[in-house]
Amino acid sequence: MLKKIVIIGPESTGKSTLCEQLAQHYQTLWCPEFAREYLLKNGTDYSFDDLATIANGQLALEEGYEAQIAKYEVTNKKRETRNEKLFIDTDMYVMKVWCEFVFGKCHRFILDEIATRKYDLYMLCNIDLPWVADELREYPDEQPRIELFNIYKNILENQSTPWQLISGTNEERLRNAIEIIDKSYI
Repeated sequence: MLKKIVIIGPESTGKSTLCEQLAQHYQTLWCPEFAREYLLKNGTDYSFDDLATIANGQLALEEGYEAQIAKYEVTNKKRETRNEKLFIDTDMYVMKVWCEFVFGKCHRFILDEIATRKYDLYMLCNIDLPWVADELREYPDEQPRIELFNIYKNILENQSTPWQLISGTNEERLRNAIEIIDKSYI
C-alpha cells in the first residue's frame, strides 16, 4: 500500500534535498515542487490566479507520481508484499499558506483539497539551515521565516495526520527522517 509522506516548511529549509535523499534511501520516487518549474518558465511576478494554476499543477504532478508507483507495483507484483513510499515536496497546506501570506486569501478548491486528501506523515523542516538565495526565493530575512515556520507548525498541530519536526544539518535531517519513518512503520 502506498504511503505518502509530505515534506513542508518555509523556503530554503531543505525540503527538496530531503525528499530526494529519502527517495534514494527507500529506492522510490519523490514528487518535486511544481511551483519551481512554473515560476522558472513564467517569471516571478505571479498573481493570485497563478497560484491556482500552480496548485492544480502540484495536484496533477502528485497524482502522476502516484500512478507511476502503482504501475510499477502491478508490473512487478509487489502490491501485496511492499509498502511503497512517495515523498512529496509541497502540498495544499503550502499553497494555502502561500496564498494567504501573499494575498490574504485562499482559493476555495485548495481548502477543499486539504479536506479530502489523505497523507500518512508530515515532516516540517525547521528554519535552522542557512537561507540560500536563488532566483525564486522571496524571504531572506529572519522575521518572515519565523512567521512562516510558526504558521506551518500551527497548521500541523491542528490537523490529524502525524507529523514530526526535522532539524539540523542536511545529514542530521536525513538520519532523523529515516529513523522517524522506520519507527512509524511507514
